[in-house]
Amino acid sequence: MSEEEKVSRHFIEREIDKDLAEGVYDHVQTRFPPEPNGYLHIGHAKSILLNYGMAQEYGGKFNLRFDDTNPTKEKTEFVESIEADVRWLGADWEDRLFFASDYFGQMYEVALKLIRKGKAYVSDLSADEIREYRGSFEEPGREDPGRARSIEENLRLFEEMKAGKYEDGSKVLRARIDMASPNINMRDPVIYRVAHMTHHNTGDTWCIYPMYDFAHPIEDAIEGITHSLCTLEFEDHRPLYDWVVREAEFPNPPRQIEFAKMYLTNVVTGKRYIKRLVEEGIVDGWDDPRLVTIAALRRRGFTPESIKMFVEISGISKANASADYAALEYWIREDLKPKCSRMMAVLDPIKLVIDNYPEGQTEEFEIPNNQENESLGTRKVSFGRELYIEREDFMEEPPKKYFRLFPGNEVRLMNAYFVTATSFEKDAEGRITVVHCTYDPETKGGNAPDGRKVKGTIHWVDAATAVTAKVRLYENLIDEEKGVYNEDGSLNLNPESLKEMNDAKLERALGEGKAFDRYQFVRQGFFVVDCKDSAEGAPVFNRIVSLKSSFVLPKTE
Repeated sequence: MSEEEKVSRHFIEREIDKDLAEGVYDHVQTRFPPEPNGYLHIGHAKSILLNYGMAQEYGGKFNLRFDDTNPTKEKTEFVESIEADVRWLGADWEDRLFFASDYFGQMYEVALKLIRKGKAYVSDLSADEIREYRGSFEEPGREDPGRARSIEENLRLFEEMKAGKYEDGSKVLRARIDMASPNINMRDPVIYRVAHMTHHNTGDTWCIYPMYDFAHPIEDAIEGITHSLCTLEFEDHRPLYDWVVREAEFPNPPRQIEFAKMYLTNVVTGKRYIKRLVEEGIVDGWDDPRLVTIAALRRRGFTPESIKMFVEISGISKANASADYAALEYWIREDLKPKCSRMMAVLDPIKLVIDNYPEGQTEEFEIPNNQENESLGTRKVSFGRELYIEREDFMEEPPKKYFRLFPGNEVRLMNAYFVTATSFEKDAEGRITVVHCTYDPETKGGNAPDGRKVKGTIHWVDAATAVTAKVRLYENLIDEEKGVYNEDGSLNLNPESLKEMNDAKLERALGEGKAFDRYQFVRQGFFVVDCKDSAEGAPVFNRIVSLKSSFVLPKTE
């Protein structure tokens, strides 16, 4: 490995290199361990890609494991959505799909071992009393009365907890560590609680459930995980992680390494807030394209490649930082530019009638699908006497430097002819409905043989063959100018976050679009066929991203 390669490696790679060189481990095995209590969001993508990427880089293995230790919030729906998200991002767990609940029996045995070693005891304190006894950062905790119980009594009580003898909240099992520890997580944490709940995986087999901080290191150890890569909020929990695997006497225990989360500006990622948006009907489910759950980004039209590029450029570090949402949009543009056909779509249509074009005549223009990528080929687009153009492309009384259609002005119809506006029609409300023009037949293809130039070029759709479709335009769900939250903790929702164009006119080929087909609409942005609301022959299009970017890629040395 060259010196340059060594310098460019992030801190996790350097730690893994060191462990392998010193013989701590002879292989690398990682895992992504989501709790199935909601849909994954963009921040989880970083963890998925990091854990999978490290396994791939070192020729190791990658596990997908559900930390399903809390049946009060878990659903099979969430399990299925997470599997779909991880698979979509390209992280292949092969036959290594696991559930924490698969190990409930082994966790119970570990708890019994801790009791026999005098390292765990049954407590009668309530949750509020445990918090009170725990103390504060300034004061040590007080000993739980249950600490004085004998090993025999603790074994009996814990077995009675398992047998269903006690009500929820009446007893817990606590680890016996150090009530004076400066790390509050080490002040005799609860490791088991009574919960008479039906579990999505184990049914009613258990009425006691392990706590996450106890279960998680055991799961890692059982599966042979070498490096438990997690976000920074677990850094203070690492001493407890190490204590559990040490006291449980696992050989070759895993090592926890923390990295910084990925925060995005002006988006909602908290599960409780997304859940509220879903339950109150403010959004169209967990996959609403205005959200940044992975399912929502997929439905919005983002690609796995764009998310991978975004995560890679964000980097792996120990310092928390925020990334601009515009950076994510930058990478989807970069990914789609060479991949998408550039089609014509008129979102807010008015009719354009070419009065001197022969009635009944039609013709076709052969247009490149993507001028930057010849491999996408060409298509034929029909043209006739009546077309649709964007309402904003004609003005009765234009301001200065308006170069599109207005009475007496000549413009280019993209790839077709020069036309000059002559008159227009209005409805009863005074809205322009039809624009009349004449065309110059000598300008076929969009160029004048006499060399005259026009300053404006507009796109169009043939009225006779146009497809009518619904097109959705999205803005940030959060009102950026006011910040994410109000003083009362409610969300500052942007009332303009969704705009539906129900009468958009699209060129004929777009009517054949299938779910997840992506296109660039000329001058409008990149769009995808919605996977949820589209029907055969009646696609609904979501705008993935506009063409304009406010993000500037940082320069590298």
